[in-house]
Amino acid sequence: MRLRNNHGVGSSSQDWPPFSRNRYSALSSQEDYRSEESEEFGPVFIQEPDDGIFSLDSDDKKVIMNCEARGNPVPTYSWLINGTVVDTEADFRYSLIAGNLIIHNASEAIDYGRYQCRAENSIGTVLSRDALLQFAYLGAFSGRARGAVSVREGQGVVLMCAPPPHSPEIIYSWVFNELPSFVAEDSRRFISQETGNLYISKVQPSDVGSYVCQVKNTVTNARVLSPPTPLALKTDGVMGEYEPKIEAHFPQTVLAAKGVTVRLECFALGNPVPTITWRKMSGNIPKKARLRKSQAVLEIPNIQLEDSGSYECKAENTRGGTAFRGHLQVYTLPQWISMINDTQLDSGEQLHWECRATGKPRPTYRWLRNGEPLNSQSRVEMVNGELIIHRLQQADSGMYQCIAENKYGAIYSSAELKILASAPMFSTNPFRLIATVGKDVSLECRPRASPKPRISWRKNDRRVQPSRRIMLLRNNTLRIINSSRSDEGSYVCRAENQFGSAELTTVLLVKEPMRVELSPIRVEVTVGESVVLSCKVTHDPSLDVSFLWLLNNQPLNTQQEGGHFEYIQTVSADMMIRSILLKHAGKYGCRAQTRADSVNVLSALADLQPRPPGPPGVVIVEEITDTTATLSWSHGVDNHSPITTYNVQARSPVSLGWQTVKTDPEPVTGNMESAMAVDLNPWVEYEFRVVATNGIGTGDPSASSRVVRTKEAVPSVAPVNVRGGNGRRHELVISWEPVSEEFQNGEGFGYIVAFRANGTRGWKEKMVTSADSTTYKYRDETFPPLTPFEVRVGVYNNKGDGPFSEVVTVFSAEGGEEPREPPSEVQAFAISSSEIKVMWKPPNPGPGRPQGYEVSSWKDMEQEEMGKKKRTKGNETTMLLTGLDGNTQYLISVKGFNNVGQGPASSPIKISTKKNAPSLPPGNLMWIQEGNNVSLSWDPVKARDNESEVIGYKVLLRQEGRGHSQVMRTPNSAVVLTLPEGGTYIIEVRAVSEGGEGAASTQVRVLTSSGKRSLYGFSDLKMCTYGSSTSS
Repeated sequence: MRLRNNHGVGSSSQDWPPFSRNRYSALSSQEDYRSEESEEFGPVFIQEPDDGIFSLDSDDKKVIMNCEARGNPVPTYSWLINGTVVDTEADFRYSLIAGNLIIHNASEAIDYGRYQCRAENSIGTVLSRDALLQFAYLGAFSGRARGAVSVREGQGVVLMCAPPPHSPEIIYSWVFNELPSFVAEDSRRFISQETGNLYISKVQPSDVGSYVCQVKNTVTNARVLSPPTPLALKTDGVMGEYEPKIEAHFPQTVLAAKGVTVRLECFALGNPVPTITWRKMSGNIPKKARLRKSQAVLEIPNIQLEDSGSYECKAENTRGGTAFRGHLQVYTLPQWISMINDTQLDSGEQLHWECRATGKPRPTYRWLRNGEPLNSQSRVEMVNGELIIHRLQQADSGMYQCIAENKYGAIYSSAELKILASAPMFSTNPFRLIATVGKDVSLECRPRASPKPRISWRKNDRRVQPSRRIMLLRNNTLRIINSSRSDEGSYVCRAENQFGSAELTTVLLVKEPMRVELSPIRVEVTVGESVVLSCKVTHDPSLDVSFLWLLNNQPLNTQQEGGHFEYIQTVSADMMIRSILLKHAGKYGCRAQTRADSVNVLSALADLQPRPPGPPGVVIVEEITDTTATLSWSHGVDNHSPITTYNVQARSPVSLGWQTVKTDPEPVTGNMESAMAVDLNPWVEYEFRVVATNGIGTGDPSASSRVVRTKEAVPSVAPVNVRGGNGRRHELVISWEPVSEEFQNGEGFGYIVAFRANGTRGWKEKMVTSADSTTYKYRDETFPPLTPFEVRVGVYNNKGDGPFSEVVTVFSAEGGEEPREPPSEVQAFAISSSEIKVMWKPPNPGPGRPQGYEVSSWKDMEQEEMGKKKRTKGNETTMLLTGLDGNTQYLISVKGFNNVGQGPASSPIKISTKKNAPSLPPGNLMWIQEGNNVSLSWDPVKARDNESEVIGYKVLLRQEGRGHSQVMRTPNSAVVLTLPEGGTYIIEVRAVSEGGEGAASTQVRVLTSSGKRSLYGFSDLKMCTYGSSTSS
């Protein structure tokens, strides 16, 4: 069976070439490739066309649809658009390079649609999945002036965007008065990403001004602005309160593909400003859901089938409420459960293929043969993904495809059907079969033939007649039950079909069975003694016999046993075992074998040597206190060596496995069956076990006891690392490390925080009832900043108060305020396509000293809230921003912060990242090796329009198995390397630009050892060798 590419919307797999799975030398892998290619097979897709969006603003009006298939003979290609064949010879706008379709001067009117690649050779034809080609564009707004909108203060308003023609989706934002002042969305203002409209639930005087709708194409990043819409206030009074009215909402039916993020919008006008709430009518809103834009957007990531249902948004204020309800329906693309595979069948047989897929809606199925629809006929049945073809003919050979599809997508599974036709042929003829009297004999007849041949048997030129003792099985094997000497003779199997016939002769000889006697059957010895095991055989003198000795069913290698075993063969086959060791005990077997039969007999060699003791009996907990447990157990087997001591072990939820515990008495001697475990922790769950030891060693542990909990007790461990500081003015902050559950000693555990100002006598004590607490804050307006306090922290539980920690000095908070001034002299430098370095100076000294800085970065023409924020670890005044988009303008501001709050931000500065690094790796690597010198060259990398120009190359050399690499930089596309003697070296090349390093080339592996070298790589690797060394 040859694995095939089964493909469809959203899924593809490749199983070619084999270099991805196995490591070969360049020469051997090419030979393997030619070997496999000697067999003819139908087309199999390696690469299929993908959905694509082409920008009409592109300078290069050229679209490339990719397609590649393997096959033998090599496939040819053609293309279909919307089911019609593309004539690449008649239409100059189309051209084919290998299987790729090139569309010149592409336009939406002519070239929009679904494309399929068709690959064909003499075996058959297959169709790729279809790929949708769309075109990205963004028109201009109408230039007609927009009228002013006048409303009363307190009234709601909707400003219409009316976007221009566009494809695909666009992002909406609104400019207030002038760039870069964007409308900030909150509970009162909302921008719908469905309609583009700006909704203001309650207009305020500060809203008066000019509004411009900005739309951005998500593919081309092109932006256009609408004419301004003035918003003014009427002077005839203020709007009174009124109940909410939902103006923006999600559709009544929302369709979403499984796995995507769904955003449901809901916004209302009203006075007072309405509050938006959400609910799911049947069940709860998924926990993964998030509310965005002051609850106006319900966002559900990674949508699943169980998230389907009716959702309701409700808008409420003091004047009333209103709601909107819609249904979310989740669909799934088809996914394969079972697919079809390449099949070879005989002419006249029946083909039964079945493909199964899941999806919502449930997929339907159709079949293709050589790229054309397969229709039901007298011999062809197609029902629910099953294909049955009766009485196969040679014309049925070819490429078949099962297509599972629903209204949202389709997937393809491909397979080749090969119809076989050949005369019968046997691989061997004749051969002899030797059997023994009384045994059953099977004479096989398995010719290669297609269709299946008719089989007949004869013995000594007479037809074999089936009987109760002689049977012809369904697989054409002749079976003889309870064979005898009269069954000897020549048996001929004849196979015939319409293409010819063949015969196989089997000569059957029947011999007397072999008898084997092994003595002694059982023997008990002690260490150091010797014994002889004798294996006597009676057999047919015309047959040779061979012997094999086994120990515990494993072949016995006498050469590896240090001279303890000696094989002696005379009339019988004897085995002498000298100076027996403990490990020699077990079951010994003698296997005698001739060409006719094989006989096994067993003998047991036992020992009485001592071993470590067996496990003691189950452990019983007799009595439990807060720190002790009285245990009892029963003796286990001592294995011929008296037990000397017992070891008691315990395990708790907080221990690292089983631990030995102290006991009373200590030690626990071998004649005892009880002991007391001491120094346990109160209020901890324990289980116990016992391990016995004798003079030979330590045995297996007993079964564990039931789980028991020790009694409660007053806490005995005080908190540690008591400290303080920070907080707001007039605050005393005290913190500590919590006491672990193991040492809380009972229920009702908590902390007692005691403190007093230095020089005073009385302690103030506060109870902290949570066992997990780590901080206590005390506020008093009377004490000034940095007042010293003596502090200690104690513990308690239901049994009473435990110890206090050592007394430490803690100062009250310094107090103060957030930073008042922004950092100054903010500068930014582009390091690469994804990195910007930001530098600044701290604000002037004064109140509100910063403890760190926060750097904000966002893309030009976007709102600051959509950007990223990153904080320094301390008072550093530089930061490296990473993970940025290449060739993009960013705005950057810096603000200080401390434990009170954040200060004002610096004025934004603009900086653009460098163009992206070249995406293409250096290709066509060539190498020449002379001794330990390697001359390496490659094709120069040409940067695309949106990429940084190549300024040189980086060559990395490292020895295999080591992490360190040697780096060589060169402005040229060639370099000479000197390799040390011995070892395998890995070489790769990258283009270098201002935007960073480009993609790595294929790796070159060079072996230098005793004048030999070899290179490993991929199929685009070129090799040249000179000198006396050889490639391997």
